[in-house]
Amino acid sequence: MYRETAGLVMYGQLGKDSILMKLGSLVEKMEHDDSYSREDLVRAIYDEVYRLLDLSTTYGFDNNLWQCYIAYLLATTENPFSILCETVGASKDGTVNEIVIQDMEHFYRLFHYDFSAMEKKLGVACFETLTHYHSMAKAENTYNKSVSEKVRDLASQLCEAKNGEDFFDIVTAFYKRYGVGKFGLNKAFRVVHTGDEMVLSPITHTSDVTLDELIGYELQKKQLVENMEAFVEGRRANNCLLFGDSGTGKSTCIKAILNQYYEKGLRLIEVYKHQFQDLSAIIETIKNRNYKFIIYMDDLSFEEFEIEYKYLKAVIEGGMEVRPDNVLIYATSNRRHLIRETWSDRSDMSNDELHRSDTMQEKLSLVARFGVSINFSKPSKKDFDAIILGLAKAHPEITLSEEELLMQANAWSIRNGGYSGRVAEQFIIHLQSLVK
Repeated sequence: MYRETAGLVMYGQLGKDSILMKLGSLVEKMEHDDSYSREDLVRAIYDEVYRLLDLSTTYGFDNNLWQCYIAYLLATTENPFSILCETVGASKDGTVNEIVIQDMEHFYRLFHYDFSAMEKKLGVACFETLTHYHSMAKAENTYNKSVSEKVRDLASQLCEAKNGEDFFDIVTAFYKRYGVGKFGLNKAFRVVHTGDEMVLSPITHTSDVTLDELIGYELQKKQLVENMEAFVEGRRANNCLLFGDSGTGKSTCIKAILNQYYEKGLRLIEVYKHQFQDLSAIIETIKNRNYKFIIYMDDLSFEEFEIEYKYLKAVIEGGMEVRPDNVLIYATSNRRHLIRETWSDRSDMSNDELHRSDTMQEKLSLVARFGVSINFSKPSKKDFDAIILGLAKAHPEITLSEEELLMQANAWSIRNGGYSGRVAEQFIIHLQSLVK
């Protein structure tokens, strides 16, 4: 194993702490370092087996965990070659491709590595177990389903490969279709800080909602789709503000849009108000990747004393650096103009400022940078009833008559905040809770 890992060139920067490199080093010590005790080797190997099991639990791997792990490495390793492949694909011409094919020969042998000699010498049987692993059934929200499905499919394809060249063809096709690394395998990300470093961390469990499940708001959905179609197809598209009453489906629409266009390369980065100072760093990280990114701000609004909106203004339009073509800003808000306004903003006659109209223009300049503004107002009684009937249709366990269903829904809306899609969904959940 050590000879295989030591021979990697383009994929040689996996890190000494990776499971593969650690096991390679341990095999070398077993074969050539007599000073290492059997007990220490076994303990160190068990540590890596535990890490492999932990990774498999995180991503829902099954059957041959070792082969799933090798497929995972190939799918997630970002290097100049893999990043180029996600953009333009690959051919077998050129020196770099020859180097990568040699790497794939090493991976082919690692993929089919026989652990029996090591197990026999050390008196362990853990790897035999891992190559015939049957995981416990688990709910989808307990592991990263998006990554799991792709990696397991890749592992299955690699099982059919006959040599390193076949590996090369399969892996590069994977890069072209899905991309590589966290951006290729995940839909959505959040901003986290590890020390002084800003990191885009994958959101491992996202909603599967679709636009068809959002009943009503046909015009609003049409506007969203038209803008997003232009964006993912490489045409000019606008930043988008979804504003209006709470519970009307603004955030749900964003989630549904992400699901609809994920396969076309759409990704989402969720950013909170206190993270606006990271916007420039976020854009610098994603601007050269072969994906379309929505920087998403949910429930966006500012009080008079908050100045974070100035960061946002500069990023959207107005800073020296042009916003990349693969980035759009999407925001939802209950406020049409995002920033709290007062009656004094409407008059130049104020005790504390000579030109209050200038202040008003400053506040309005942010929302003006969103080229598309879509209003989500509370549904009428008729529309609310349609939402109730549509949601109930998807749940056959709800057996109330239409008349009884709407009567109870109306009573529920009076007690719980009026007519809105959120109230309708909460009512349906309530009915489901009563089913035994």
